[in-house]
Amino acid sequence: MRKIKVATVQMDSQHDKASNLQKAERLIREAAGQGAQYVALPEYFNFVGTEEQEEANAEYIPDGETVQFLSRLSKELNIWLHGGSMLEKVRGEVKFYNATVLFNPQGELVGKYRKIHLFDVEIESGPSYLESQTKDFGREVVVCDTDFAKIGLAICYDIRFPELFRLQSLKGAEILMLPAEFTLYTGRDHWETLLRARAIENQAYVIAPGQIGKKPSYQSYGRSMIVDPWGTVIATATDAEMVTVAEIDLDYVQQIRKQVPSLKNRRPEVYSLHLS
Repeated sequence: MRKIKVATVQMDSQHDKASNLQKAERLIREAAGQGAQYVALPEYFNFVGTEEQEEANAEYIPDGETVQFLSRLSKELNIWLHGGSMLEKVRGEVKFYNATVLFNPQGELVGKYRKIHLFDVEIESGPSYLESQTKDFGREVVVCDTDFAKIGLAICYDIRFPELFRLQSLKGAEILMLPAEFTLYTGRDHWETLLRARAIENQAYVIAPGQIGKKPSYQSYGRSMIVDPWGTVIATATDAEMVTVAEIDLDYVQQIRKQVPSLKNRRPEVYSLHLS
């Protein structure tokens, strides 16, 4: 049986990067102390601030402070460490990327994904935020190999675009990652439903560590979740900064895919889109 203990780290990150990293380290160590072999952080875990503060807090990958921090801890604690997301700067480019990274227990960077779907949303009587004002769009679907499963990488608003997760599952992903800073306004009605839908339709585990707390633009929803391939929520965080640990069984993914072969029964030959 391919069982592994995984953990979500839920945080209320703010504009003080040093404080955020200190808090993240404490929670990562707590997760490892509970036996987690794979630990996942939320979106923008190292910095949440105003657009005016972004330049000073964006980092190069793999040379930045935060990447080195993650590499050191993954190696010391002998864990797989998923780095939520951070602002990535690129030499010669004006805009940043919202990027996530994955480290193996040797402290090696084994995967990086840049958020494809940016949060450009204006809701009447709700949040208004244009992520693309200062960030550029990612252009690559990423699935990482590990010694226990293939993992698809995504970030927050990506959850509303099922095409991305279907492509990941067709590339062999058995775990779908979604670090998030979901808004309270949409989170109350959509967060759990969307996570369970992506798990059910792709017959994969979904691991979704979230932010809580009041941010410069909106209130974050939190409720970090781990969902199994049947769509059952097997772990949920409460409204606090905390670690949530659950054991997942990757053989269960294959069992579900055999029992309900919806991926095998696809008809891609008739899926072409014709717009008038």
